[in-house]
Amino acid sequence: MFATRKRNRRKTTEDSERWWSGLSLAGLGPLFAHGLRPVLAMSGSIIAAALLLWGAMNVLDRPIATVEVGGQFQRVAPVQIEAAVAPFRGAGFLSVDLDAMQHSLEKIAWVDRARVERHWPRSVRVVITEHVAAARWGEDGLMNTRGELFLAHAERVPPELPQLIGPDGTQAEVAKLYLESYPQLLAVGMRLSKVELDPRGAWQLTLSNGVQVRLGRQDVQERLERFLHVASPLVASRSTEVSYVDLRYSNGFSVGWIASGTRMAQDAQGVPPGA
Repeated sequence: MFATRKRNRRKTTEDSERWWSGLSLAGLGPLFAHGLRPVLAMSGSIIAAALLLWGAMNVLDRPIATVEVGGQFQRVAPVQIEAAVAPFRGAGFLSVDLDAMQHSLEKIAWVDRARVERHWPRSVRVVITEHVAAARWGEDGLMNTRGELFLAHAERVPPELPQLIGPDGTQAEVAKLYLESYPQLLAVGMRLSKVELDPRGAWQLTLSNGVQVRLGRQDVQERLERFLHVASPLVASRSTEVSYVDLRYSNGFSVGWIASGTRMAQDAQGVPPGA
């Protein structure tokens, strides 16, 4: 009885071994054989595509031959552009860093914007846009049409530009008042030549005929409106006689005359504040 069971167990073990052996040879063999073919074929295709791309990159990424420069500019010299693009000489047509080249060009004084793009087959095209000087800051600084100080110390400052003056860091604030008030004054026949913000925060405008418009520190826009609608007709009719118009009153204004050196009050109430 015991011996029979032992033989049966041995037989079962032998059958199991034969089953696994048969499965590995008869089942897994064809499975691997058929399954690896598409994998190997796909790998070969990827390698071939990578080699083809690598070869194409080597052919196309040849060193840049020329840099073409365009745009209407007068202040920027060709030698400045040449110096800005010199670090990129020898770079590949595809691998050249266009953003870095653009940044290098826009560091040149008077360059507002630079557009850089590849031009097939081996060139880079650069289009330069210069700053347009709209006002001078202080004695020798220049501001563009957006009210930005783009050149702190210019060698030559056009004398016809209006002058903006203020403490360091107030360029945007002073430019804002200038840009807002210039067209308003022009609409009543007056041209603005200077906007000044003193260290105490008081504003003063100077017209092209030399008349000063004192706005002070408070209610600046309201006082400017008062000048435009009430005081400007007087100044327009007697501009050669007026030295200044003081609007630092709660209501009305006062006028300083050049000939007599006296001041005339026009419906002014109270004493002008300290600023």
